[in-house]
Amino acid sequence: MRIRIDLAYDGTMFHGWATQPGLRTVQGELQDALATALRMPATGERSQVWVTVAGRTDSGVHARGQVAHFDIDAEVLESSRGRSEQSPIDSLVRRLNGILPADLRVRRAIEAPEGFNARFSALSRRYVYRIVDDPAYVDPLKRGHVLYRTRPLDLSLMNVASADLVGLNDFASFCKPREGATTIRDLRQLSWDRRPDGIIEATVLADAFCHSMVRSLVGCLMVIGEGRKDVTWAKESLASRSRSSSIPIAPANGLTLEEVAYPPDELLAAQHERTMNRREASELDRDR
Repeated sequence: MRIRIDLAYDGTMFHGWATQPGLRTVQGELQDALATALRMPATGERSQVWVTVAGRTDSGVHARGQVAHFDIDAEVLESSRGRSEQSPIDSLVRRLNGILPADLRVRRAIEAPEGFNARFSALSRRYVYRIVDDPAYVDPLKRGHVLYRTRPLDLSLMNVASADLVGLNDFASFCKPREGATTIRDLRQLSWDRRPDGIIEATVLADAFCHSMVRSLVGCLMVIGEGRKDVTWAKESLASRSRSSSIPIAPANGLTLEEVAYPPDELLAAQHERTMNRREASELDRDR
């Protein structure tokens, strides 16, 4: 069986999603909890349950709508519920949330439809970055999830600059380079709004994101919003296709993965295939 799990976590005390020896990570905590809940003993530093995620979040980044999957023998899942009268999957969710720390929760789990892959079947990921630039709205209780700036931000300038970045582009200027990884992404939305409570929200939606891309976009646009760079700077930076230290990476605490979108069940396998084909094409272009 393939099980889809929907997760939420406060990333403050995690060193990102991906497992790292000796560090506390979301994947590590989840896989250890799964091994315990399914009564599958861990082997060394890696449990016998491997979880695939929709989008790896960086250290300190939060998630409200993360999605992952893992594969398990149906008999193992059935036997793990013991005497529980709940369904095997509902019983698993209950046990997991009893094992996991308070800053990581499983919101639901279901048997995944045929063709589902948390990573490659996804149509898009939506992040929101939250900022407060007015001391009247500073709330110390939200400091772990909202970035506080002392300079006021001009959202009209930031929205103009953001519009220049939307579309299918090479975002090498806004990504930490990774050998063998493409930096071409389809950025479908990048917009700024101010809520009635004074919190500024940047909504960033794309088919996928490369390493530190969202925080680099936000960092660039905040510089423009503070009047330290011209409104054309974002477009000029994009065109350079070269990572520059002049583009700051916004702090992690303001960023939250809000949603991962998938096609209808009958189109999951086709979306998986399209994603893999695009990835292979990008790798071929890189190697030429």
